[in-house]
Amino acid sequence: MSDLTYGRDRLGDLDASTRLEWLVTNGIGGYASGTASGVLTRRYHGLLVASLKPPVARTLLLAKLAESVELDGQWVDLDANRWADGSVAPAGHMHLESFRLDETVPVWTWAIGATRLEKRVWMEQGENTTFVEYRLAAAAAPVRLRLRALVNHRDAHETTAQGAWTALVEPGAGGVCVEAWDGATPLWLFAPGAEVRPMHEWYRRFHLAEEQDRGLDCVEDHLCAAEFLATLAPGEALVVTASTRKSAGRDAGTPLARAFALQRRRAHEKGLLDAWRKGQPRASRLAPEWVRRLVLAADQFMVERAIPGEPQGRSIIAGYPWFSDWGRDTMIALPGLTVATGRPELARTILTTFARFVDQGMLPNFFPDQGEPPTYNTVDAALWFFQAVREYVTATQDLKFLAEVYPTLEDIGAWYERGTRYGIHMDPADSLITTTADDVQLTWMDAKVDDWVVTPRQGKPVEVNALWYNACAAMAWFAGRLKRPADAHERRMCEIEMSFQRFWNSETRCLFDVLDGPDGNDPTIRPNQLLAVSLPASPLSAEQQRAVLETCGRWLVTSHGLRSLAPCDSRYRGVFRGDRRTRDGAYHQGTVWTWLLPHYALAHARVHGRREEAMAFLEPLGQLIGECGVGSLPEVADGEAPFTPRGCIAQAWSVGEALRAWHALAAPTTGPAKAARATTRTKARARTTARGRTATRSR
Repeated sequence: MSDLTYGRDRLGDLDASTRLEWLVTNGIGGYASGTASGVLTRRYHGLLVASLKPPVARTLLLAKLAESVELDGQWVDLDANRWADGSVAPAGHMHLESFRLDETVPVWTWAIGATRLEKRVWMEQGENTTFVEYRLAAAAAPVRLRLRALVNHRDAHETTAQGAWTALVEPGAGGVCVEAWDGATPLWLFAPGAEVRPMHEWYRRFHLAEEQDRGLDCVEDHLCAAEFLATLAPGEALVVTASTRKSAGRDAGTPLARAFALQRRRAHEKGLLDAWRKGQPRASRLAPEWVRRLVLAADQFMVERAIPGEPQGRSIIAGYPWFSDWGRDTMIALPGLTVATGRPELARTILTTFARFVDQGMLPNFFPDQGEPPTYNTVDAALWFFQAVREYVTATQDLKFLAEVYPTLEDIGAWYERGTRYGIHMDPADSLITTTADDVQLTWMDAKVDDWVVTPRQGKPVEVNALWYNACAAMAWFAGRLKRPADAHERRMCEIEMSFQRFWNSETRCLFDVLDGPDGNDPTIRPNQLLAVSLPASPLSAEQQRAVLETCGRWLVTSHGLRSLAPCDSRYRGVFRGDRRTRDGAYHQGTVWTWLLPHYALAHARVHGRREEAMAFLEPLGQLIGECGVGSLPEVADGEAPFTPRGCIAQAWSVGEALRAWHALAAPTTGPAKAARATTRTKARARTTARGRTATRSR
């Protein structure tokens, strides 16, 4: 696999190099993240952000290692910091020869004359343990290396000021133990082969530029708890291990053990690619480099979530660095992150995990960080659950699992018909799903600032009812596979299809965004209508599908995703930055969403039948993976050119939907064409059933 590599032209520009962010994860919710330059720009940056209650309770323990080398009797700083007064000191990024992503491992190379020093960062899978390796790649003589450990102990969402706590720093074999206060989770720092000097010195007023842009507290202090000194000969390495586990020092105590740590990471990455090649033999042979990269990125979102009776439960982190696992995001992202990557067993486990939390027909929207009960405040998460199950069963033919989950799916449908929380229910007049709550944002366009509901969508949202139609289509198919009666599902499907014509707006030649809202039908041009074309079952005629696609293509499509609102709308906001009110005011009012671009590609293939042309819409994503969160795809982007990436640097449904769409288009026999044929057959049966019942009633 080739590297994502950046040279001095990018790295010597501090602003450009700080926009390049890297991420490594450990499979339990913990991570390490930072910038190519080394400058901390987010409160979420750190070499060890541990998940103390996997996959949540993320806690910053090690912010960074400040590096220096001694050459000709002079210390040369390799680190870079931006301070609250605007100064940059030191400016070690000027010595960076290259920054690259070696599969999932970020690698820096500093060059000072003929001296080359390499740095690698990776994590142990399943542990809150980070390894930082410094290797002297070339030098005329041995080089002295100095590392200063800047530590912290706070929630990842917060910031720390000097004096927040007085840490106890205790030396040990090959390192130190840092305990922020009595009873706090200890941080163990090991550097076998180095001289260890415990310290207790605060480094004050780091400037966090991204937090400033977000209108949040942007000044941070960190404690320098230790200094490590080592002399490296050419070819030698020093590995610093940061962990919440004391025994990690023993495991990293020998050169062989330290080498095995990196080998385990390599083996894990190889296993991911091998599973993909085995599960997708044809697609993997055809895949461009960016798709292979996303296969590796997909694993970063997979986390353990133990639940009663299911200690091996799994879930999906919605996005790094600040989201936890959300029900809607999980169901949307799951097929691409698991089935498309050749890991359907993970899909089964995740679906089983979430099925246990279904309550009153609803899937949890999210699990709070502090372990409180799940929050049920989404109208569509449970409907996306049907789609995820369908994708899994289609790929695996796992009828045993289908039989196990079928009662849960039936229960969800029954609750949606008779009514559940927030006034979510099926209107018996037209069989469409409606919501009546006016103080809770239930759709994916859920921005709310205090009492300001930014995108009120009370009534019958178009994408919710497209999902409802597809849920009924899926249930008809499921029933057939299990040899159970499907008539009721097919009849409901036919009723929804007929009522769905109410969404057609003949004046704009596209779909209303919401029907029967407080102010009537909402003609706002948004991308939600696209799901009525891109999902496997479409309730629209071929002409209507084409018209919806044309409208979205004219107003919403960009190279990085789809705008959430047409620029011709007076409420449109083209830039996503500023304080919370400003950002949330733009979040679904023009901001581009990456996860929707794959839906446009799939819709294009359905309407025009030209899959290669459809796949071309996905190609810019291959460039996007090198522009923000290196090796992954961001959450959102500005609505105006150059469509600057914003939000989370790595978003699960952006990655998942890109993978799902690419694989569906690369394998047309299992993609949109086959789905469309199956849908046509189901719709024909539904119409026949409906006509038959009508005739019986008339007699």
